[in-house]
Formats: sequence, structure tokens, C-alpha cells
Amino acid sequence: MARILILNGPNLNLLGSREPEVYGGRSFEEYLSDLRALYEGRVIDHVQSNLEGELIDALQRADGACAGVVLNAGGYSHTSVALRDAVAAVRVPVIEVHISNLLAREPFRHVSLIGGACAGCIMGFGLEGYRMAIEHILQRG
Repeated sequence: MARILILNGPNLNLLGSREPEVYGGRSFEEYLSDLRALYEGRVIDHVQSNLEGELIDALQRADGACAGVVLNAGGYSHTSVALRDAVAAVRVPVIEVHISNLLAREPFRHVSLIGGACAGCIMGFGLEGYRMAIEHILQRG
């Protein structure tokens, strides 16, 4: 049975209320219920933290325990060398996901430090980017 970890970074616990014009009006918990129903028989774990070290710890725990990691590092995508190094250090494939299209936003969001260490990047498709990443992980086998 494929186990997949969805790892969400800072402020993603506020989905549904935070800037709905950018991130939509749906909470991640609501969307996660739909994902789990869609992939019944698969284990989809979810960790959200506003703390960089907790994200790194969860990523390291997923190595060897999960078929893949779907990572939305939020603002840490643009600032965290430590998180980028953790992605590069694990063998489990990590797919970077962003709800909004970073390239259509402020210039400081145009560069992802972690993206180059990931197996792939998905952005701009709203919450559906998480499903796309899961599909890729499952197809990798």
C-alpha cells in the first residue's frame, strides 16, 4: 500500500480564510477529506507546521516510509536553504506544490530554493495541484 505524505508549511493552516482571492475559500481539511476518499485504500498522511525544523523532521521521517512527499513549503520555498538541503538528502521523491502561480505574483516569490532539489514542481492549479502530485507519485510506482 502506497503511503504518501502531504507536508504543508507556514500559514497553510489558514486556507479557507487567508486571502481567498489567492488561495480559494476552502480549508485544507475539507480538501484532504476529498483526497482520502478519492484514493481510498491508500494512506495519505498530512503534517502542517509553521516551524521549519518540524517540516525537516517530517520530511526525514518520510524517507523510506513513504512512496512520495507532496511539499508545499509556503514562504520557506523562497528562504530555506535548510529545507532545500533536507529535500536533497532524502531518497523519497518530493513534489513541490504551490496553490497560486508564483510567477504571476511578487518578484520575491519567483525563485524557489527547494524546487531544484524536487522531483517536480506544480503551481497555479489551486488545491488540485495536490491531486496532480499524488497522481505523479502513484504513477512512479
